[in-house]
Amino acid sequence: MNFKSKLIDFFRLIFPSSLIELWVFLFFMIAYGILSSYIAFNYTIIFDDRIPWDAYFSFDNRSIVMTGGSFERHPLSYYFFNWIREFAFLVSNGKTDATFRLVLAWLSTTAVSLSVLQVFKYLKNIIRIPLMINLLIILFFSFFSTCILLSFTPENFTYTLLLLCLYNHYAAIKLKKEEKISGLALIFAGISIGGLTITNIVKAFIPVVFEKGLFRNWKKFGDATFRTILTCICFILLYLNRIHFKYENIFNKTNEQYEKFSNVKSTPIWDMILSYFFGGNILFSSFIIRDKHNMKGFNFKGLIMDVYSSWIPYVFIALLLGLILWSYFRNFKNKLVQIVMISFILDIIIHCIMRFGLHTSYIYGGHFVFVFPILLGWLFYSYRSSPKILSFLTVTIGILFIYLAINNYIRMTEFFWFLNSYYQ
Repeated sequence: MNFKSKLIDFFRLIFPSSLIELWVFLFFMIAYGILSSYIAFNYTIIFDDRIPWDAYFSFDNRSIVMTGGSFERHPLSYYFFNWIREFAFLVSNGKTDATFRLVLAWLSTTAVSLSVLQVFKYLKNIIRIPLMINLLIILFFSFFSTCILLSFTPENFTYTLLLLCLYNHYAAIKLKKEEKISGLALIFAGISIGGLTITNIVKAFIPVVFEKGLFRNWKKFGDATFRTILTCICFILLYLNRIHFKYENIFNKTNEQYEKFSNVKSTPIWDMILSYFFGGNILFSSFIIRDKHNMKGFNFKGLIMDVYSSWIPYVFIALLLGLILWSYFRNFKNKLVQIVMISFILDIIIHCIMRFGLHTSYIYGGHFVFVFPILLGWLFYSYRSSPKILSFLTVTIGILFIYLAINNYIRMTEFFWFLNSYYQ
């Protein structure tokens, strides 16, 4: 296959390649675009030069846009956001005005819309579930709080969501054809995904483990090992170059960040796990307004999520997790299911067991929320010959979707009240 064919296949993978895919992409671009444009034009919260972090839900908008974030957690995002920032400045003539915010917001809108499209393609091309069920699942997914917030938020998580959705779709295509993950694709995934959030680099290697005959053929094993080592070498060299080879700073800063984000005891751990990690990425809870400052004399209001105050959201999350576990055990022998679940388990270990950022884990949804619609798709597929169970699942997801849409709509009206009060 020549370079031109590979390039065409790459664009077909990322962008719509059929009429229905185009309609899906345009629908979400318009829907998310209206939301992000309205916020960018009328409010300063997307980017305010005086507020580096924590204006809403602990996102670090200005800090990320200007610096890419801390090098120990986001080692290569500095370079990525340099391009985004300079492009936004180019369009806004060097001003951080409404136009600047609009460019940042529409880049986020595009990334999240492409993420939803990737999930749609996965359900359509890999799982091959009926179109109406596919549309129900991605509509359900599109109303997740993570998707709504990231659609106008310039953050690492926004682009991480896209890259992980894209890579999982690509890996699924390769493994379904019983082909290996190409070395170039693995290097690109490792550098881009791991560069935006370092812990995610492990997820680039998970599909490699499931390549056919890997542990029965020493040549295949050796080739996979070589691709993995080469990816690690490329990533490490770029990382060290980013910090001018002062590697001791990595350990000092990592310990400092772990202590800072892992020792919050104001809320029971079980409630933070349910309300923040499993819940907050999908179903908005009530909000709390806090007084914040930028350490340079400027005070501002910040918005964070509270734990759930009613039993209904807990039931919603329990039902959704029940469906996910049902899908996992039902499809336990499916290597594509194992890939997404192992990826999810890594995040559970980091945030729920190691408790890193557990009190703000609702912002980490870009690392794993795509797992939910994919596993729901596999659950529908596993009962493709059982009309009664398919009907039950469809009605269940429909009810969950209605509650999700109503709840998140109401919470977004509260979010706009906050914007009208403090960020006009």
